[in-house]
Amino acid sequence: MISQQLPRTAIIGAGSSGITALKTFAARGFDVVCFEASNRVGGNWVYENINGTSACYRDLHINTSRLRMAYSDYPMPVDYPDYPSHAQIAAYFDDYVDHFGVRDRIRFETSVKHAERLSDGTWELTLGDGSSERFDALVVANGHHWDPRWPEPAFTGSDSFEGQQMHAHSYMRPDDLVGKEVVVLGIGNSAMDISVEASYTAEKVYLSARRGAHIVPKYMFGKPTDQLGGWVNPRIPFKLRQLAVAKLINTYVGKVTDFGLPEPDHQFGQAHPTVSGRILDRITHGAITVKPNIRRLDGDEVEFEDGSRVHADVVIYCTGYKITFPFFDRDLISAPENRIDLYRRVFRPDIPNLFFIGLLQPLGAVMPLSEAQGCWVADYLSGRYKLPPVGEMRSFMAADMAKMQKRYVASKRHTIQVDFDDYLYELGKELAAGEGRARASGNQHPVASLAVRDGAAA
Repeated sequence: MISQQLPRTAIIGAGSSGITALKTFAARGFDVVCFEASNRVGGNWVYENINGTSACYRDLHINTSRLRMAYSDYPMPVDYPDYPSHAQIAAYFDDYVDHFGVRDRIRFETSVKHAERLSDGTWELTLGDGSSERFDALVVANGHHWDPRWPEPAFTGSDSFEGQQMHAHSYMRPDDLVGKEVVVLGIGNSAMDISVEASYTAEKVYLSARRGAHIVPKYMFGKPTDQLGGWVNPRIPFKLRQLAVAKLINTYVGKVTDFGLPEPDHQFGQAHPTVSGRILDRITHGAITVKPNIRRLDGDEVEFEDGSRVHADVVIYCTGYKITFPFFDRDLISAPENRIDLYRRVFRPDIPNLFFIGLLQPLGAVMPLSEAQGCWVADYLSGRYKLPPVGEMRSFMAADMAKMQKRYVASKRHTIQVDFDDYLYELGKELAAGEGRARASGNQHPVASLAVRDGAAA
């Protein structure tokens, strides 16, 4: 008989996803512990984070507006700007854990070195100090923007290039580029931000675009673009929204080719959008020169695919990240080619006590989605929600992956994509269905409470 005691739960990571799951679990009466390698919450939004995994740079600001980024039950301060800085976002996360009284449930400066699922189904976590603890359920919220993905394969000549090569993850401040000639490779948000920042300090900045992109401005008609309303309504068919938004942005921004950027090889919405309110201005002012993809590195020069060459002191690769879980054995959990099969980006059908929070790339902010996911998992573990049959979940997963592959440009960046509003809308419908299944089965807890309670030492 399944115990009706709530399962002892561990959360890996106290970033924006981990802390909202922690808040929900604590409020629902779970014995929950959150392990965080850093000395503070906030993860990727902590500048010079001691855990070494943050991609935050000094002048970083959010590219979704604060109203769309905030948790549902804790608004950002009204005196915050529409697009706050990383310091303001990190302060907001600090205030969040204190407001909900969960700071004492976080084990700071405590890394999880290994997570093993034992024969009885419980999880044994081996910590950085060598100690271990057992838990009934494991929530993974370690993020997916911390393990840099370098160009694959490496460019010819990269092993003998005389300048500096770095990944965007290591970029910290534009002051480090004063007087230098810089090549930035990429067309995403990081490439745009870093190019713009570098253009104020570097001697020369070249933006090497491997493919075209649709540029979304931060403001349209005097309002943050993501607050314009109707075009994000999930009740309107995607194709209609896609056409409407593309026409609106093309009318407002113009053709990116008029600014020297390459023509996108896809329609709007078929790749993760690039949001920037300054890149086109800096290009038209001559502060940034657009170049095609890099062909090779040669001594202290970079050669591009059109045959042109420039001197470069620094090459910054804005080439994305790998999805990795260093605490799992690869034969248990891995994400080859950045792909991991999960039911609605959270559940592993074959492992009923393992959950992933924030492991998605939304057209919008992650935080409200992570909040909803945390509530969903808490509902499941407390018996308020029951999953569909395994076969039904796998069919959904296969259809969802096929839909993603059909819509998006083939890329390791487009393996965990979701539309912000559509995801929440569809999740709401699934929650209602799952609550009905749970009632019909007597609201039984799906995960037994077996882990040692007092200290939970293995």
